Amino acid sequence: MENDAPYEIIAAPAKVWVAPVGTDFPVIDAVPNETWTLLGKCGDKNISEDGVTVSHPQSVEVFRAAGSTGPRKIVRTEEDLMISFTLWDLTLEMYRRLMNFNAITQMEATAAAAGVKKLNLKRGRIVNQFALIAEGPSPYGEDWNLRYKVPIMVNIGEPEIVFQKGEPAGLLFDLQAIEHETLGFGEIEAQFAGRV
Repeated sequence: MENDAPYEIIAAPAKVWVAPVGTDFPVIDAVPNETWTLLGKCGDKNISEDGVTVSHPQSVEVFRAAGSTGPRKIVRTEEDLMISFTLWDLTLEMYRRLMNFNAITQMEATAAAAGVKKLNLKRGRIVNQFALIAEGPSPYGEDWNLRYKVPIMVNIGEPEIVFQKGEPAGLLFDLQAIEHETLGFGEIEAQFAGRV
């Protein structure tokens, strides 16, 4: 028996990539190309041990009839797709992902001043949208992928960066999917075989 079996029990981290809305998603066994930005300089090695959380909150209405104590019908009135994680990468290139993808300006070092990068911290009224891939191991076999492919996401969180002794300062990503006109919240796909 192989070390990672049984594969359906997944005990491994996930990586997260973002790209502009409308970017083509890569096939399941291909690494996302340069259009996709891996979050964290070292990918999942920059995500806190709390990991990447995927949740599916919903609201339902329960209808009970006068002649029965049990529910007669339940309908879903709201649903969401949420993805959250803490990124241990405080480079401005990652920080800007929380700040509505604001531009980074760079001033080169001179004899009179050190080189600096600057990021405007005001996010403004419009909430930036992006596509997302969250990838972990497949429940069907070794070295295969499982991917959440979300066509439109936004950062709805109110991140707090805490600088303290003995703990990494992190960027909390609290992301919510926006329903795409034809793709909904996207899809989850799991590789079950290699190429032939």
